[in-house]
Amino acid sequence: MFKSSSTSLILIGILAVVVGIFAIAWPGVTILALVILFAVYAFMDAGLQGARAFSSSAAGPVVGHLLLGLIDLAAGVFALAWPAPTAFVLVIVVAAWALVGGVAEFFAGFQIGEAAGTRALFILSGLVSVAFGVLLFARPGVGAVTLALLFGLYTLIYGFSQITAGIQVRHLGGDVKSLPHLHNAA
Repeated sequence: MFKSSSTSLILIGILAVVVGIFAIAWPGVTILALVILFAVYAFMDAGLQGARAFSSSAAGPVVGHLLLGLIDLAAGVFALAWPAPTAFVLVIVVAAWALVGGVAEFFAGFQIGEAAGTRALFILSGLVSVAFGVLLFARPGVGAVTLALLFGLYTLIYGFSQITAGIQVRHLGGDVKSLPHLHNAA
């Protein structure tokens, strides 16, 4: 069933659409899922740091890796024990990223050598990112729900684009298979 790239694209697209619908329908569950995903990542990284501490002398100091592993372990436990503050911190990190990235994009719009349209897009996207970062800082509770909804919207758009690409590949595959017959006819 997965031998065809068009089928794979369509199935990935359908899965993304379903995830997007769930994220938009239940943003609170989406936020909790992101917090749990972060905790799983932290636990996995803690295990990897512990293994790395004793793997070889080239991996670095044992104490440093063990300390990183303990910090990761504590972060994972904190995320599971207190998901609301973890979601708050996640929103603050995204807000800081949007603010810093927006300022960088804004100033990139004033670089010499870019076309006027490109510079205008840099400035506009920088201003939008700064505004988004400021809004997230101002209302982090609403920001968490907004991030969940944006995630849902993104996955819907991604899903529909994958489905469209799969359909196009399927149609193109049919056309490509018929080309050798045209070559023999000529």
